[in-house]
Amino acid sequence: MTDSVPGNGQHSPPPAGSAPSSQVKSATRTLDIIEYVVAHDRPLVAQEIAVALGIPVSSLSYLLSTLVERHYLTREGRRYSAGPGLERLQAKSGGFSLSERAAPLVRTLRVQLNETTSFFVRSEWDVEATVTETSEQSLRYSIDIGKRIPMHVMASGKALLAAMTDEELDRYFEESERQRFTSSTVTGEKQLRQQLAKIRKEGFAMTDEERSLGICGIGRVVTIGGEPVGALSVAVPKVRFNEQLCDRVKDLLERTSSLLEAG
Repeated sequence: MTDSVPGNGQHSPPPAGSAPSSQVKSATRTLDIIEYVVAHDRPLVAQEIAVALGIPVSSLSYLLSTLVERHYLTREGRRYSAGPGLERLQAKSGGFSLSERAAPLVRTLRVQLNETTSFFVRSEWDVEATVTETSEQSLRYSIDIGKRIPMHVMASGKALLAAMTDEELDRYFEESERQRFTSSTVTGEKQLRQQLAKIRKEGFAMTDEERSLGICGIGRVVTIGGEPVGALSVAVPKVRFNEQLCDRVKDLLERTSSLLEAG
């Protein structure tokens, strides 16, 4: 897919069958549970799974029971872990990449918000999406997996810039070429440093039509072992963006980042 934003005449068509059936939703949730449990090296309680994946406890109970019955999960007391039925599919302990661990959480964020949600990693002075889930709304933003985008125009990129050491940030300003994409793009060092200071204080990065007209972004860095390893972000068409949605996105980004950082 290519970037798709309001204001440029390139709106993506709504996906076929955009209202998923209950069977499809159940199947997706089942796969999310398996991926989430297997990606962790410790048993998980049902409440932890429900919170992480946004699944109602009543639905989760039925799905967990079915997975235990089919031996895809095992249950010991209140805790669930990967079962023998997954042995032919399960990667070795520690074999899951960060993107694989992020995938079910990014998918859950998209379901909760119905806005495009992504996980980005740094690539030199760019960021690239390794996981992305596109909104099902007619007016939406989409991005290609693996596409490199300059850090200064993306909420995820600003979040990662703010997490750099002062020495690395100095090198960034010396070496980077900061292209202007729209009239709102911030390219100057002084203004960017002011933005980064605010991000460090508040914990969230914001963009307002800096790369694509009509799109606002919110990003939060993900830190593991004291090192910034990537950033989660949500892209919202400006016509739907308001203070209430902004607060909700920040809350969900905070929770999701904490789950990913916990391992």
